[in-house]
Amino acid sequence: MNIPSKEECFQLIHKMDMMDHIIDHSIMVSNVALCLCRFLGGKFPHLNLEGVRSAALLHDITKTRSFSTGEVHSQTGGLLLEKMGYPEIGNIIRQHVMLDTCTPDTPVSEQEIVNYSDKRVLHDQVVSLEKRLEYIKVRYGTKPEFKDRIQLMWTKTVKLEQKLFKQLPFEPHKLSDYVLPVIKKE
Repeated sequence: MNIPSKEECFQLIHKMDMMDHIIDHSIMVSNVALCLCRFLGGKFPHLNLEGVRSAALLHDITKTRSFSTGEVHSQTGGLLLEKMGYPEIGNIIRQHVMLDTCTPDTPVSEQEIVNYSDKRVLHDQVVSLEKRLEYIKVRYGTKPEFKDRIQLMWTKTVKLEQKLFKQLPFEPHKLSDYVLPVIKKE
């Protein structure tokens, strides 16, 4: 797997002129994803920690520009990384909003970790799945077709949470106890 380094991720973040609050969100999503990997890595040694970190940092790489272009940021972000020579990272980014598949009896994947981590971070805070998904409903559920998609995402994410926490030594409501905070720039 070809993976951009942490430094390359931040260079790209700045090159894409991401808004500060989206950067903070992305850093916290990365912190949550790395936390999950620390606990899941023993059971799922195939997990690529560096790949998860980079994909989590870059999952919203085209979100800032999507506000003016109307593009689907998960799709364009995935395509951007693919064109840059990081197809696996692009695939993880492409699935951060909606997973292609989520099967309870398969090994945990990098896509699932980044997807779930994004669903647990509201702005730069770890929140319950319910609180985050309620925010998504209010913020993005303005059209009937979006409401249906959000409901499908909700159903998939609840199943994903069950899959992940079946393997973890703590309950979902304790996740924030194990995640490093985002350090704000002074």
